[in-house]
Amino acid sequence: MSLILIALISLASLVLLNPDAAPPPPAPADLPDNHAVATALFETADRCMACHNGVSTSTGEDVSIGFDWRASMMANAARDPYWQAAVRRETLDHPGIAGAIEDKCATCHMPMARYEAHMTGGQGGVFANLPAGGSGTRSATLAADGASCSACHQIQPEGLGDPSSFTGGFKVDESTPWGDRAILGPFQVDPGRKALMQSATGFIPGQGVHIQASEVCASCHTLYTHAYDDEGNEVGELPEQVPYLEWRESVYAQEGRSCQSCHMPLVPEPVPVTRVLGQPRDDVSRHVFRGGNFFMLGMLNRYRDELGVEALPQELDAAVRRTVEHLQARAARVTVDRTSLAEGELSARIRVENQGGHKLPTAYPSRRAWLHITVTDGGGETVFESGAFRADGSIQGNDNDLDGARYEPHHRVITAPDQVQIWESVMVDWRDQVTTGLSYGVRFVKDNRILPRGFRKESSHQDVAVYGGAVADDDFTGGADDVLLRIPVPAEGGPFAVDVELWYQPIGYRWAHSLGEYDSFESERFARYYDAMAGGSAVVMEATSVQIR
Repeated sequence: MSLILIALISLASLVLLNPDAAPPPPAPADLPDNHAVATALFETADRCMACHNGVSTSTGEDVSIGFDWRASMMANAARDPYWQAAVRRETLDHPGIAGAIEDKCATCHMPMARYEAHMTGGQGGVFANLPAGGSGTRSATLAADGASCSACHQIQPEGLGDPSSFTGGFKVDESTPWGDRAILGPFQVDPGRKALMQSATGFIPGQGVHIQASEVCASCHTLYTHAYDDEGNEVGELPEQVPYLEWRESVYAQEGRSCQSCHMPLVPEPVPVTRVLGQPRDDVSRHVFRGGNFFMLGMLNRYRDELGVEALPQELDAAVRRTVEHLQARAARVTVDRTSLAEGELSARIRVENQGGHKLPTAYPSRRAWLHITVTDGGGETVFESGAFRADGSIQGNDNDLDGARYEPHHRVITAPDQVQIWESVMVDWRDQVTTGLSYGVRFVKDNRILPRGFRKESSHQDVAVYGGAVADDDFTGGADDVLLRIPVPAEGGPFAVDVELWYQPIGYRWAHSLGEYDSFESERFARYYDAMAGGSAVVMEATSVQIR
C-alpha cells in the first residue's frame, strides 16, 4: 500500500469522526510563496489520481477515472503532434497575429494555462509551454495536462449552450480563493468526504448535474475560426467544427441522448468513483472519451518518448482498440440492394446510414469517410474498383489527393474507377482556392458529410448546412446517403460479387502533406511520423458483399 494511500485513509478516519479537525488545504503545486492564491484556479490530474484510480468492476475490469483519462485525446491535447504542427503552420502563414493564434489554439488544448494567463492580464501561449511539461514552470505544467480534471469539473452552468460559451467560452469561478474552491460532479457528497477531498486537493466536491449535459462539451467542440488574407486582414469566419450544433438538429437531442451517453459510456454496474472510502454509485461515466482519432492515439504511443506521453503503452493500446471498436460497432451501417444485371450493365444501390448523433464524420475538417467498391467476376478477377486506400495514406482516384487545388465532387452515381464517393468538408479561402489552412478558410465549398437522423437539410442553420452537390441530391437525407453503382461488365462474366467497404481516416492525406511543406521543427516531425504510419491511418468501419447474377 502506498504511503499516500495510508496517509489519506488515516486522514479520512479523522475527518469522518470530526470534519472540523481536518488540517488546512495545501496551496496548489508549484506556486511560489508570494503568488496571490486568487489567481490559482487549477490543479494537475496527478493530485486527483491518487484517489480516483484503482477502481474495478466485479469482473475485474479496471474502470479507473485517471487511467482511462490519461490515455485519451483529452489528456494528450497539448502533446498532439498534428495540432502542434498545425498551430505552427498558422503562425507562419500569419506572423502578424501569431500571438492571437496561439492564444486561441491554447483555449481548449491548454485550457488551464491559458485561463490563468488571462486572469493575470496575459494571453495563452503554445510553444512557450512546449515540450510538454519540459520547462517546469507552472504554466507549462498546467499546459501539459491538456483538458484535465480541474478544468472540466470547474465549468460553471451559466451560459452553457449559448453562443457566448462556444470557442472555449466556458466560465470558471474566479473569485473563490484557493482551498474553498468547488469541484463539480454528478453526485451528492457527504460532509466527511467533502472534507477529505478538500484536505487532499484543496477542492470541495459539489453536485453539478450540468456536468453530464452536452452543453459542457459544446464549449470547446463548437469552434469558430477567423479567416485572414495574406496581408492579415480579417475576411470571414468559419464554423470550423460544430458537432454540438449538428447534434441539436438530430433525433439524439430530441430523445435526450447527450454527447456523454456515447463518448463516456456508463459502467454497467454500481462502482465507486474513488478507492478511498468510495461508495458504489449507479451510472458512473467512464472517462474514456471515445472518439474517432485512433490514428493519433497510436502515434502518441509509438513516439511516446519524444512527445512526453505519460499514459502506459498498454493503456494507449486499449484506447486504440476501444476507438476502433466504437467506430465499427456504433458509427455506420452499409447495405447493398436494388441490384440488377442486364445487357452488360450491373447496377446496385449502396446505402450508408449514419448511426451517430452528429454528421459522419464530424468535427475537425481533416476527417473523411469514403466507399471502396470492388466488383469481381465469376472467376475472381476484378472488373471494377473505386476508392482503394493506398499505403501512403491517399485514396486512389481522389482529385484532392492528386492535386491540392482540386477536390472530389459529391457523387450520386458511380460509373468509373476515378469517381470516389468521399464524405468530407472542403474549405476555400477568400480567393475561392481550396485550402487546409484554418486561418485561410472562409467557407465550405463542399460538405456532404452524412447527416444524423432527424436532420432536415432544407431548413438547417447555415453553420451546419450541406454544401456542394449533396444539396440537390434527393437521396442525401437525414440519416443516410444512397449511391448508385452503374458499370459495364462482361456479358458472360457472372455471377458478379460486389464488395463494399466504408473507410474512415482522421487525418486525410492532403491535410498531412500540406503541413510537411513548412520549414519548422513541428511540421517536419509530424511529416516524419505520418510517413512512417500512413498505411495505418485509415480503418474499415463497415463492410458488406452481395452476389449479382
